[in-house]
Amino acid sequence: MADYKFPTEMVDLPSRGYFYVDGHPLSKGKVEVKYMTAKEEDILTSQNLIQQGTVIEVLLQALIVDKTINVQDLLIGDKNAIMVAARILGYGKDYNFEYGDEEQTVDLSKLEPAKLDFSKFTKGKNEFSFDLPNSKRTITFRLLTGRDEQQIETELKALKKISKDTSSELTTRLKKMLLSVDGNTDKAFISSFVDNEFLSRDSLAFRNYLTSITPDIDMNAEVVDSNGKEKVVVIPITLRFFWPSSGI
Repeated sequence: MADYKFPTEMVDLPSRGYFYVDGHPLSKGKVEVKYMTAKEEDILTSQNLIQQGTVIEVLLQALIVDKTINVQDLLIGDKNAIMVAARILGYGKDYNFEYGDEEQTVDLSKLEPAKLDFSKFTKGKNEFSFDLPNSKRTITFRLLTGRDEQQIETELKALKKISKDTSSELTTRLKKMLLSVDGNTDKAFISSFVDNEFLSRDSLAFRNYLTSITPDIDMNAEVVDSNGKEKVVVIPITLRFFWPSSGI
């Protein structure tokens, strides 16, 4: 008996595939995703996966048709786009969340990718350069992938056991992103620079620049608050996103 072919949709990646090496399946800029079934809902209800914090990654891996694609290779923004598409295919385009005391509904199908000028980028290369405005240092960096995020989370958990008073999330993330400082690629040098020489003013400027070049889904939506005023808010990803009937 022939295998049943599930209906699928092509998802456009916010990166357009620009920042994956030539020949990589993600360099096509599109990923084929199948509709969710009860089998994928089993993944969503796995307490073991939920506790491990890997439930979304396992779900997306199951939904991606091309099994040569590893979900951990996805840039964070591309992963977000597939996550939104999976939610739409699984439970529809309407997503309810609370803002203040009001219940809000947004149409996820209307979310658009962030507008980027791809002519400024080199296709097939995940490497960028930025001149820090205050210290006049030059850094090169890369965009993070799902694998990077997982490694960062693991490192942060380990650091939290050592010191519960401070958060090292920003510096850990910067160390994972930076490839060189003034041409020096030594990891120990980069780590020392982040800890001791990365001025807060330069850090802010860098993060603003990073936002301007990062491919992602624009998760801003217009809502009406309890006073009847329109506001633009970032759509929160709560348990209702993949568990819409949970009542949470």
